[in-house]
This record gives sequence, C-alpha cells and structure tokens, in this order.
Amino acid sequence: MYFLCVIRQVFTSHGPTVVMPTWFCSRDWFEEVGVFDEGGKGVPEDLLFFYQSLRRGGHVIRLDDCLLVYRYHEHAATHSVLEETIWSLRVDFLQERVLSRWESFSIWSAGKQGRRLYRSLSPGNQRKVKAFCDVDEKKIQKGFYTYEGSKDRPKPRIPVLHFTRASPPFIVCVKLDLTGGVLEANLRSLQLKEGVDYLHFS
Repeated sequence: MYFLCVIRQVFTSHGPTVVMPTWFCSRDWFEEVGVFDEGGKGVPEDLLFFYQSLRRGGHVIRLDDCLLVYRYHEHAATHSVLEETIWSLRVDFLQERVLSRWESFSIWSAGKQGRRLYRSLSPGNQRKVKAFCDVDEKKIQKGFYTYEGSKDRPKPRIPVLHFTRASPPFIVCVKLDLTGGVLEANLRSLQLKEGVDYLHFS
C-alpha cells in the first residue's frame, strides 16, 4: 500500500482535506479530540472536528486503496453549509496556525481570491501583507491594490509585483492544476519549500 502525507494540504480544501466518510481513527483518539458539534443545520461539524484533531497533534495520511463508496446526493446535509461559513473557518484556522507565526508575507494572486483573502484577514494580519504578486501584466502595471473597505486613513495600498520580485513566505491563492503547470513551474523556479516558504490556500 502507498501512503502519502497530506498535512500540507489542510488549507486548500473547501472542507476537510479528507472527505469525512473516508476517515478512520482509533476510538481513543476520537474521544481525545472530543464530540462532534451538533449545532444543527448549517454547521460543518466534520470540518470543526478535523481542525480540532490537528490542534491536538493529529496527522493526515492518505491511503490510495479504495475501501468504501461515498454516496453523494442532492439532499445531503452538506448542502446546508454555506460557502461563506467554510471560508471564514478556513481563514481563521490559517491565521491561527500559520500567520500568527509569520512576521510578514506576500499573497500570490492579485486576483479575486487573493483580494478576498486579504479583506478577510484581521487588521493585524492585513498589516503583515507586504505585497500581492502575480503574472498578469495589467495588474502589475497598476502597481498597487487599494483596500477601499478599510477604516484606516489613508486607505491601505498594497504593492502588486511580479512574482520574481516578491518576497516569501507566500500564501498562494491560485488553484492547483488550473494553469496547466505554469504556477507549479513558477514556484519551482524560485526554489521554495512548501510548508516553509509557501502554503496553498485555494
């Protein structure tokens, strides 16, 4: 059997990195983590349990063998969970586990997802953002992103740079496998180490 550690992917999924019905762990560990949050419709109890497991030192290992079939249907409870709820939990976990340890960072993507992440950060973490980086010449030529929703005066103006001019660490807000390998090649060209110099949040 082939095992792959996916702990670095915990920030990339719009829910738990491993689909809930495919998890398995010892009863002792389940009881150590605690019970599911049964707050009712719209509560992503699997994601909350997943994050709590990681907080307590849990690991994520993928087994590439097919051991069960997951039945997914239009009336599943998962459809009651709002995307905004998942997004907020993901951002909070990123801030707790990563950004709290970084003095500064750059956001890879001056597009919609990168700007949304910036707006969702706490004011303290917004101030840590040194630049957006991108490959889009139009965004780079504009030179900066102004956060119009900020209460600060003057409003924050964040530089937009070509990725080769930006400084790590990076939070990458570009979806994997979306650019035909260009994103991955750009990351490799900078000789960065995933989990140290950058993390995917896509």
